[in-house]
Amino acid sequence: MSNIKLMIAGSTMSLAFICSYFMELTMQNAEQYLAIATLIFADGFFGVIAGIKREGFKTYKAIKILRTLFFWVITLTVILVIEKSIPGAGWLSETVVMPLVVLQLISALKNASMAGFIKMDVVNQILDRIDKHKGDRK
Repeated sequence: MSNIKLMIAGSTMSLAFICSYFMELTMQNAEQYLAIATLIFADGFFGVIAGIKREGFKTYKAIKILRTLFFWVITLTVILVIEKSIPGAGWLSETVVMPLVVLQLISALKNASMAGFIKMDVVNQILDRIDKHKGDRK
C-alpha cells in the first residue's frame, strides 16, 4: 500500500512541477499569447461573418478557428521554451512567429473586407504598401 502512495505522490509532484513551469512561462509572456489569441479570434470572427454572407454558417469552418488557435499556442509555447532554455535562441520568436502573424493579419484584413467591414480599396492600399517593389494595383 505504501508503494502506491509513493507512486501517487511522485506523479503528483512531477505533474505539479510541469504545470507550474508552463504557468510561469505563460504568465511571463502573457502579452504574446493574448496577441495571438486576439488575432486568431478577430480573423475567425470576420471569416465567419464573410462565410455566412457567401454560403451560410458552416460549423466545421468555425471549429477551424479553435484548431488554428491550438496550433499557434503550441507553436508559441515550444518556441518560448527553446528561447528560455538556450541562451542564443532569443531570435526564434521574431523569426518564426512574426511571418505567421503578418500572414494572419493579412487574412483578417481580407476577411474583414469580404464581410463588409473594410472597403477592398483600403485592403489593396495596405497590400500595395507591403509589397512596394511590385508596384500598385490598377
